[in-house]
Amino acid sequence: MNYSESRKLLPLLAAALLLAACAQPTETKEAIAAGPDLDDPDQKVAYVIGASAGKSMANNLKALEGTDINVDTETLINGFFDGINDAAKLDDAAQLAVMLEFRSRMAEAMKEKNNIEMEVQSKAGAAYLSQNKTKPDVTTLESGLQYQVLAAGSGKSPGATDRVTVHYRGTLIDGTQFDSSYDRGEPATFDVNGVIKGWTEALQLMKEGAKWQLTIPAELAYGQTPRPTIPGNSVLLFDVELLEIVQ
Repeated sequence: MNYSESRKLLPLLAAALLLAACAQPTETKEAIAAGPDLDDPDQKVAYVIGASAGKSMANNLKALEGTDINVDTETLINGFFDGINDAAKLDDAAQLAVMLEFRSRMAEAMKEKNNIEMEVQSKAGAAYLSQNKTKPDVTTLESGLQYQVLAAGSGKSPGATDRVTVHYRGTLIDGTQFDSSYDRGEPATFDVNGVIKGWTEALQLMKEGAKWQLTIPAELAYGQTPRPTIPGNSVLLFDVELLEIVQ
């Protein structure tokens, strides 16, 4: 999870607590330990709400991995239970102060974590680009974009204002796939000038029917801005098949 997305963590925690506050305060720790009766419709609904909130909370707490912040889950559950029963050991003002301090710590920790991750990506990407451009079948353009022609194609080349239909697969340099029209079972159609710079440049050099492998430096992709599945400063690899120019 990137820095901006991590800011969603606190609202999700708060939402989970609000759901808990709507529950009946008659449950006991002994009843919870005994487990739900999933044949009972009401208990099944309550269980699904709790499981969903817990999974969302666990997934978002993973954002803190690699930082010096640790949220103890056992203590979190104790607080959750106390909140349900209106028996919190800290009053509202004290809780607000704790959460404001936590928000500040989390912002700094995530910023530092992302800076470290971007530095790692930057060094790895530079090394990959340097090694890749030495391959005899790889062309490196003045912009830094690298490509290898897998199939030349024989149709027209699109202009910057054209729309094209393509099949593609995108991976990080470690082989992690982050997107694929092939996996979705249908090609994508978009404006040539409506995508990342590396794609816009490459598409105008390709011909209909061509298939290229692109190696796109971070500055021609998403730069320092992380995406849900793409760290900041990432070099991206794409297999791109230009199927047709739509207009």
